[in-house]
Amino acid sequence: MTEKKNWFNRNVLGMGLASLLSDAGHEMATAILPMFLTTIGASAAALGTIEGLADAASSFVKLWSGWYSDRIGKRKALAVAGYVITGVSKATFALATLWQHVLIGRVVGWMGRGLRGPVRDAMLADSVPPEAYGRAFGFHRAMDTAGAVLGPFLAFIFIKYLSLRTIFVITLIPGLLSAAAIAFLVKDRYRAPNHTMKFFKNVTDTPRSFKLFLIGVFIFGMGDFAHTLLILRATQVLTPIYGIAKAESLAISLYVVHNILYALSAYPVGALSDKLGRRELLALGYLLSGVMCIGFILAPPGFSYLLILFVLGGIYIAVEDALEGSTAAELLPEEVRGTGYGMLATVNGIGDFVSSLVVGFLWSTVSPAVGFGYAAVLSILGALVIYKI
Repeated sequence: MTEKKNWFNRNVLGMGLASLLSDAGHEMATAILPMFLTTIGASAAALGTIEGLADAASSFVKLWSGWYSDRIGKRKALAVAGYVITGVSKATFALATLWQHVLIGRVVGWMGRGLRGPVRDAMLADSVPPEAYGRAFGFHRAMDTAGAVLGPFLAFIFIKYLSLRTIFVITLIPGLLSAAAIAFLVKDRYRAPNHTMKFFKNVTDTPRSFKLFLIGVFIFGMGDFAHTLLILRATQVLTPIYGIAKAESLAISLYVVHNILYALSAYPVGALSDKLGRRELLALGYLLSGVMCIGFILAPPGFSYLLILFVLGGIYIAVEDALEGSTAAELLPEEVRGTGYGMLATVNGIGDFVSSLVVGFLWSTVSPAVGFGYAAVLSILGALVIYKI
């Protein structure tokens, strides 16, 4: 097919634009969520619970949607529906009066994200030749992260003029445009349906090398907490120096830098992995996560020091997101690709649930340093497993 001869084709562009728009809305909401939860009396443990339960709820949807797309031979409609659900859910935060209301909206939104994620990744892998997996996934993550830069930047501007609830409503615009990008730009590759496919057989039919890869991903994921907690920690560290209002603005600006480094690193990392070993680079990214967490344990109350840690965070997320997807594409045969991406997303979702819940709990009941220490140990262990497999 001509689509597969050129890695930068209409499908890759359409999925990239969808991720840019969706993540702009998502990160706009994420940037202001910690301070919004504070205004309604929620704690760090509540934030960790919200992020963790949302990730856990989406895990089962991810596994089902990937397998179901393999079974019916179609992926695009599932992706469009997922983007619509995710886009609408964030706007509902504007109606919240309790943190449990935010929890419900986040869970529904993450179920939509779970619905779209595996099928979109499978479509992306189907659209390019194997020798360009790194570039395609790297470009996609770069576009995704361009949205992650735009979202907090807009939040940083809007917060001076608009209420937090109004900003949540505005996120509806990029959310719905992301669904339109998939609907009008992406062409679903025809695959004959196979209604005899059995769920558990598809799971067990994935290659052994892929299952071993998932073990390393899972260990790392149990320490890979939601980075909304970095915004909260930066605010806490900077408040004694600058006061709460300026500390919140500086924390958001640090998160913008974090996402800029994420965006700038994703494509070069992916392109480099097309020439070098993907797993070695992925292990290095996991190791950087451990270094960042150790840095937060030792963090003195200074903006420059925090800036370095947020830069490390942006780089390791770029490595993780670009290379987990492209490594999976390399290991998965086409007939179980949707199922495999569902398994990868589910493993990541369960890991995110454990990490956000545990780090938030340790943070609130013991100290932030203990939460970061837990994350550092799992990150380094995950790096060792990936390197040795």
